[in-house]
This record gives sequence, structure tokens and C-alpha cells, in this order.
Amino acid sequence: MVQREVPTTRESRELGIVYDKISKSFGDVMAVDAVDLKIPNGLLYALLGPNGSGKSTLMKLTVGMLKPDSGRVLVNGVDAMLNPISVRRNIGYMPEEVVTYDSLTPAEYLSFIASLYEMSSESIRSRSEALVHLLALDEYMTKPIGELSHGNRRKVVLATSIIHNPSVLILDEPFSGLDPESAKILKETLLDYVSKGKTVMISTHVMEIAEAISKRVAIMQRGKVVAEGPLEDLRSRTGAKDLEEAFLQVTGVSGEIQDLLTALKAL
Repeated sequence: MVQREVPTTRESRELGIVYDKISKSFGDVMAVDAVDLKIPNGLLYALLGPNGSGKSTLMKLTVGMLKPDSGRVLVNGVDAMLNPISVRRNIGYMPEEVVTYDSLTPAEYLSFIASLYEMSSESIRSRSEALVHLLALDEYMTKPIGELSHGNRRKVVLATSIIHNPSVLILDEPFSGLDPESAKILKETLLDYVSKGKTVMISTHVMEIAEAISKRVAIMQRGKVVAEGPLEDLRSRTGAKDLEEAFLQVTGVSGEIQDLLTALKAL
């Protein structure tokens, strides 16, 4: 079947990602509920929310791992369902749960993933060398991935997600389990990426990281976006001193936490 391009506006083509009333349910659970978001190019965008709020599902819908019940996702103006191959060539994705071929070395794994994007041998070599140096993986390139630490395994997966130089990068909990040095390297890598006009979306539970590197955030709860906008606007609307306090107010758990702290002090 020949895939056709869905008519898009000039605005949608200038945006990295557009979620157009997208929904996804699993049985009776509405994991993503009519989400509308517009994420500009050249922006590091943080997707926040409690466990089970729909963040990972929304990301999987973006990269085509799940099919929406309704609505659509546009990546650089291209419909992710009608043109999945085109979209996947322009997206890099790192899931929360790292899955690799543990018997391969990072060098072999990078070469394998790059070959799937039909990259030339010269491009694979030059991109691999640049990423290995950037992520401080030089000394691990000939060791089996299964022997690497959790942080270095995640850096290998990050390298494979950007080996083909995608215009949009989707990272699900990329800072999970990283030591301070690895987290610093990842922050600088992502900031460098968006400085080149590319789009990065991350999900994270670490409010300090989201506040330090993102310019705009969306907070999800029970599948819906309950707050969205620049960090300054979110803090201003809630009267919060920082993103963590704003997040707790928006999700309605600040009172519960205060009650818990009061109970603990009374013990």
C-alpha cells in the first residue's frame, strides 16, 4: 500500500513534534487522553509526571512502537503512522529499560545500529569516533557490553540513538542510575544537540535536572496534560519557588506530603 502524506501547515513543518488530540488506552485504562502539544525545533522539552501518568506511552506513540486509538503525531510535519519509515529515520529513541546485545562490544553494536540506517562506512567511523569521545567511552569500546556498568551501558544506548544524527531525540528517563560524571556528560550532550536546532524530549523524575536544562515542560497525570509551558510561567502561575514545588502543587500531592511530614515529626 502506498503511503500518502497528510496535509500539514507550515507551522507543523517548523515544529519538531506535534501531538494532535492523540489518545491510547489499554483495556479500561486511558494511558494517553486527547493530548495536544506543540514542541518547537531547537528546544529541550521535559515531560514530567508521576509513575503511570502516560509519559512512556506518549513517547512510544511518537516513535511508532504503539498505534494510537485516535489522533496523530507529526514529526517535522510528517505523520508518524502514515509514514513510519520516514519518521523513524529522523528520530533517535532511548527507552527507560536498556536492552542491548550483551555479547557485542560497543564498537560492534554502534556499527550494527548504524548499518540499519544505511550509513556509509566512512560516516559510521566518523560518527562513532565523535560520539565515543563525547561520551567518554573510549576505554570500553572493545569490552562486551554485558561487562559494562549501568551508566556506561546507558551511554552506549544513547550513542546508538544519535549515531544517525536524527533531528528529533526522544529519551525516556535518560538520567536514571547515572553517576554525577555521566549525568554531567549527558546534560552537556543534550544542550549541544539542541543548540544545533534539533529537538530533544526527555522524561524524568528528577526535577532539578528538568529545571536546569529544559526551557519548557509538560506535566502529565492520568493520561492528561495538566500543565504546560515555559518554566518561568509555570512557577509564576503556581506561586512556587521552583519546579519541584510547582509539580507537587499541580499534581495535587503537596498536601499529602505535608501531612506525611507532620506525621513523621510526631513519631
